[in-house]
Amino acid sequence: MIEIPSDLHPDLVPLAFLLGNWQGAGVAALDREDGPGTDKCNFGQEVTFSHDGRDFLEYVSHSWQLDEEGEKIRPLETESGYWRIDSERKVEVVMIRDQGIAEVWYGELADQKPQIDLATDAIARTPSSAEYSGGKRLYGYVNGDLMWVGERAAPGVPLQPYMSAQLKKAVDLRGIAKDLSEKDGDLPDDGIAFFK
Repeated sequence: MIEIPSDLHPDLVPLAFLLGNWQGAGVAALDREDGPGTDKCNFGQEVTFSHDGRDFLEYVSHSWQLDEEGEKIRPLETESGYWRIDSERKVEVVMIRDQGIAEVWYGELADQKPQIDLATDAIARTPSSAEYSGGKRLYGYVNGDLMWVGERAAPGVPLQPYMSAQLKKAVDLRGIAKDLSEKDGDLPDDGIAFFK
């Protein structure tokens, strides 16, 4: 179920399905020194979409490479940015990546379903960043999960998939504990008390 906070800016209601803290895993193509890579790895990801009442969502993503047991090996990518939508369902995103890349993305929210298709419009990168000339992303809310797939291109290398993930809504245990303690003033000693 998609919840719409009472203090959400009215323009952002179509993007409410993105709100929250998300965690999950996916598959990524590792970069090589000579450009975009084809070596695959599993990665973990935490994504947060939040708002402060203004007409944009704040976005933060952290990802890290996982070993075969699902343990963190090393950080992969950190991104942050801002998402907006207009009255015609056009979406704009400005994003900064820790690899020295700034991007402007444009796209649109699909009609009658929570799915956003984005493509880069402008890219700026530092001299130390990897070669990169453009990208596409598809985000969708599917059966309560946030799914996304990304493609990227580099000079001489056409668009190719580089990351995809399935993320689940993270539960804020502090809120649950607070709700429980406010009911009776104290948490029950055992689980049986919940059913009495």
